[in-house]
Amino acid sequence: MIRTLAKSVFLAAAVTLPLSASPALAEVKTDFKVCWSIYVGWMPWGYLSDSGIMKKWADKYDISVEIIQINDYVESINQYTAGEYDGCSMTNMDALSVPAGGGVDTTALIVGDYSNGNDGVILKDKTSLEDIAGQNVNLVELSVSHYLLARALDTVELSERDLTVVNTSDADMIAAYTTPDVTAVVTWNPLLSEIEAEENATKVFDSSGIPGEIIDIMMVNTETLADNPAFGKALVGAWYELMGIMSSDTEEGIAARTAMAEASGTDLAGYDAQLASTEMFFTPADAVAFTQSPELPKTMQFVAEFLFDKGILGEGAPSPEFVGISFPDGSVYGDESNVKLRFDPTYMRMAADGAL
Repeated sequence: MIRTLAKSVFLAAAVTLPLSASPALAEVKTDFKVCWSIYVGWMPWGYLSDSGIMKKWADKYDISVEIIQINDYVESINQYTAGEYDGCSMTNMDALSVPAGGGVDTTALIVGDYSNGNDGVILKDKTSLEDIAGQNVNLVELSVSHYLLARALDTVELSERDLTVVNTSDADMIAAYTTPDVTAVVTWNPLLSEIEAEENATKVFDSSGIPGEIIDIMMVNTETLADNPAFGKALVGAWYELMGIMSSDTEEGIAARTAMAEASGTDLAGYDAQLASTEMFFTPADAVAFTQSPELPKTMQFVAEFLFDKGILGEGAPSPEFVGISFPDGSVYGDESNVKLRFDPTYMRMAADGAL
């Protein structure tokens, strides 16, 4: 996953969209597209396509679902926000700042996991987080890497004023680290593990220090989902069939994880190690419980305040409550007349109840 912060630009490396961008008008249809990018918790999307599991579930509901990998995480969110895709894998923070902040009503269809060590801060030839002071820090601006950095700095009484953030695409992160000028990076797996393996690299902070705050989700267009419940049912049904497979130590489960490992540039042991630092919700019941947790609204308020503080919560946002966020109990954080991000476990609950 990509993560960083900037004030007025969503990312120099990405195509910046106007915040007035709106998706194609929702309508009843049969052909859908979702996109994803490389990250341990999102590798199942590629496997769902390659294995035929997605096609099986799409056929069940007489629709088609194309799953497309996009190598640049931020670009995938931009394209979803522009209406090129019906769904996209992204974090809770990025969903709030980009599509929701840009006016695209978005629903968290599948809450897949939260990072519990998969996002981290790495220093070159230094071993303490305090040593980051005065350094250039390479990360993806306006993403959760930036959020993680800020949360890390809080723990050692530092702030961004004590360093310089350098916007770097996730596609360039590994190559950047090998250059002499790059001495500090913030990134996520599998990039994190690959960089950490370098002889001069030390991970000095990771997301296990802020459990439950960096959430990885398949977000979908709310209007599209409302007009096409078969789309939601097919995605959720396929996802949890694969979760049951990949969480097992059967030959089928090992084969699935091996394929995901190879697609992400590692081996089975490496991928399993990444899964170990990911709090995966392998069952829909676990995902529903997390989504209904009283901790989620607190987390999203914290995220909204962080985004507002950085000036990236939508154009002209007057307060952290500019964008309304709705939760399963019917409560709303923010502007109830501008709800653009929805945590709705309806389809995950269907899966838990065997109703798909």
